[in-house]
Amino acid sequence: MRKIDPEKHAARRRLILDAAIACFSRKGFHGTSTAEICAEAGMSPGNLFHYFPTKHTIIAAIVEEERQETAEIFRKLGEEEDLFAALLGFMDSVLELAGDPAYSSLALEIAAEAMRDERIGTLAATNDAELQSALVALLRNAASRNQIDRTLDAEGAARWIAAIIDGIFSRVAVDPGFKPKEEGVLLHRLLSRFLRTQD
Repeated sequence: MRKIDPEKHAARRRLILDAAIACFSRKGFHGTSTAEICAEAGMSPGNLFHYFPTKHTIIAAIVEEERQETAEIFRKLGEEEDLFAALLGFMDSVLELAGDPAYSSLALEIAAEAMRDERIGTLAATNDAELQSALVALLRNAASRNQIDRTLDAEGAARWIAAIIDGIFSRVAVDPGFKPKEEGVLLHRLLSRFLRTQD
């Protein structure tokens, strides 16, 4: 039996995902054919289908990768001394990503597909639940250190922060004049007034 080289396998898988992300960002999920993904990746359909049998399995892998990356980000945030500053840094990274046309297009495409496909919707809902849970934990730890308002409802605040994140990407889609990376100072001020104790 032929042995699989784990590094080669991971590299091929990464190549396909990167190619699919580029295609989905340009033409949307339904506007992209598997032939276009193959051309972008420089491989045959047989090779692609060996790793991902359908486009749905590709987008599911992208969503799962996002979940893992977010979990790792919040693991590192939790190690910071100033958790409020860590949260602001995370929101700055959201603004950075939203300012990337390819990433913001992909994020909205996945959100749209989550409404159409129950399997993708379930994965996206899991990601959202884990993001909110991570935000709740971060906020509760920050409150325990007196870095934010100790009386704050952490679960409610996490829902609103998640809504702000969603809103940033939606605003990019409908308002060409909205430049996320230029909004950092105002976003910091908004979050400070929302989360910090007001004297």
